[in-house]
Amino acid sequence: MDSTAPDCTGYGLNMYKYWIAWNTSKKANLHEDSRAWLQSLLVLALLGTANPVKPRELPLWEAGAGGFQGTFPAYRGSEDQQNFLLPFPYLIYRGTYLKIDRDGARLRLFDSDRVKLNLSASASLPAKSDDNNARKGMPDLDPTFEIGPQLKIRLAQISSRQTLNLRLPVRAVIATDFTSARHVGWIFNPNIRLYNTDVFGGWNIGLSLGPVFATGKYHEYFYEVKPKYETPERPAYRASGGYSGSAAIVTIRRRFNRIWLGGFVRYDYLDGAEFDDSPLVETRHSLMAGLGIVWIFASSSRTVGR
Repeated sequence: MDSTAPDCTGYGLNMYKYWIAWNTSKKANLHEDSRAWLQSLLVLALLGTANPVKPRELPLWEAGAGGFQGTFPAYRGSEDQQNFLLPFPYLIYRGTYLKIDRDGARLRLFDSDRVKLNLSASASLPAKSDDNNARKGMPDLDPTFEIGPQLKIRLAQISSRQTLNLRLPVRAVIATDFTSARHVGWIFNPNIRLYNTDVFGGWNIGLSLGPVFATGKYHEYFYEVKPKYETPERPAYRASGGYSGSAAIVTIRRRFNRIWLGGFVRYDYLDGAEFDDSPLVETRHSLMAGLGIVWIFASSSRTVGR
C-alpha cells in the first residue's frame, strides 16, 4: 500500500465529482493546471472570517486498544485489493506542543487564531509483489513512513460546528524493511477540508479534497520497472515527478463514553497522473476504506482546553 493512505490515527468519500473534470487526460497541460490549482488555493486562503469556538476541557491524555478492519489496494493503481483485520493501540495526547489525535502525530511549531504550522507524520503498510500480478517477480514494497511540516489555515468558521480549513502538508517519505531505511522522495497533498462536529446526534464528519504531487523518486518507488524486471507483458518504465492523482476522503467518528468508533473511505482518481502509462498501473481508480472500534481504558485526571 502506498504512503498516500490516510493516517493510522485518523480516518478518511465524496466531493470528487467536480474534481474529475480537471484536464486529467491532457498531460501537456499538467504544469499549467498545477499552477492554477496553487493559485486558487492561495486565493481561498485569503477568504473567510473567523469566529473562535469556545474550547472545552478534555483529558491531557487517553489510552486504549481496539481492532481495525480495512481494505486497501497494494498500491494506488493496483487491482489487487488487500483485506485485513488488525489490533491497534489508541493514544490521544493534547500537549501544548506535541499532539496525537485524529489528524496524526504532530509537533506544533507555530499557532495563531487562524494559522497553524505543525510537524506531522504518517505511515503505510507493506505489499508483497508475489501476491500481485503486475509486480510478480519484482521486489516487495516496504512499509513507508512520512514526516514533514504542515501549514493549516482556517478559511472560515462557518458555524460553531463547521470549520473549513486549507491544509498544506509536505512530507519526506522513508521506506524501510526494519533492517535498513532509505529516502524514496517527497509528497505534497494540498487539500481543502470541511469538518463537521455533532452531526446526526453526535457524529463528527470530515470531508477533504485535493490533488497529490510527488517527486520522480517517489513515483519510481511504486511504478518504475527496471530493465532486469522487464517481461513481454511488462516493458521497462521510468516515472517522472509531478501530478500524482487526486484524492477525496470522508472520515466519521463518534465517542460513546469509553468506546470510540471511527471509519474512513478514500477514493483516488489517477487519470492524467505522471505514471498512468506505467505497466504497473492496472486501474485509474483506487478505493480504500476502514472501520475501527476502541475501548478507552485509561485517561489523565488533568484536563486541558481543546
